[in-house]
Amino acid sequence: MRGRTRGSRRDFSLRRTTVGFALAAVLLGVGGMLLRSAWQSVGGHPAVRGALVLLVLAGAVALLRRRRRRRHAARLAAAVTEAAEELVDTALAEIDEAVEAEAVAGPVFVPGPAPAPEPAPVDFAALDPYAFEEAVAELCRRDGCRDAEVVGGAGDLGADVLATTPDGRRLVVQCKRYGPANKVGSQDLQRFGGTCYAVHGAEVAVVVSTGEFTAPATEYAAACGILCVDAEALAGWSGGALPPPWELPAALGGTGLPEPV
Repeated sequence: MRGRTRGSRRDFSLRRTTVGFALAAVLLGVGGMLLRSAWQSVGGHPAVRGALVLLVLAGAVALLRRRRRRRHAARLAAAVTEAAEELVDTALAEIDEAVEAEAVAGPVFVPGPAPAPEPAPVDFAALDPYAFEEAVAELCRRDGCRDAEVVGGAGDLGADVLATTPDGRRLVVQCKRYGPANKVGSQDLQRFGGTCYAVHGAEVAVVVSTGEFTAPATEYAAACGILCVDAEALAGWSGGALPPPWELPAALGGTGLPEPV
C-alpha cells in the first residue's frame, strides 16, 4: 500500500511539471513578442532600453526566487508526508504484533464478582422476647408471608405473629423464647390451642421456641394439628435447610418438621 501511494505522488508531480513547462513556454513566447515590440517601440532611446532591460532582469530574478520557494515548500511537504507515513506504518505494525500476541496467549480471563458471603446464623436465644417475635415475623415475610406482623403483647390471647401464607391461609404463630433449662409444656400448648382456632381463626397454627418441647406437649400438638418448631428446627428453617412450617401437612402435628438434609 505504501509503495502505491508513493508511485501515485510521482505520477502527479510529473504531470504537473509537464503542464508547468507548457505554460512557461507559452509565457516565454508571449513575453518575447511583447518584449520585442517594446524594444522596437523605444527606438534609439538608450535610457529607455536600459530601463527595460533592468525591468526584465528584475522579473527574471523574482521568478527564480518564487520557483525556489515553491521547490522548498514542495520538499518540506514531501518530508512531512514521509514522516506521517512512517508513523502510520509503525502504529499498524504495533497493532499487528499485539493482535498476534493475544492470539498466541489466548483469551484473557476476567474474574467475575465474588459471590456474596452467606449470612451468619441468627442466635435466636440471645434475642429479647420482642426481638425474637420480630425475627420470626421476618422469617415469615422472607418466605412469602408479606403481611406478617407482630401482634404479641398484653391481651394477645396466644397470638404473637399473624400472617397470610402464600397460598392464602391464615397463619397464627406463638413465640416461646425459652432457655435450655426450660421446655414448652402441654399447658402452654393447651392455652394456645384454645385460642388459635376459635379466636384467631387459624388455618395454620405454629408454636416456635428457642428451646425444646416436652413429650406431652408434642402429643397434644399432634392431636390438635399444631406444628411445633424447636430450636434445632428453627435453625434449619432460618438457614434454608428446612421448608417453612406452613408447607407441611397440618395432620403431622407435633414437631412436624423433617430432619435437616
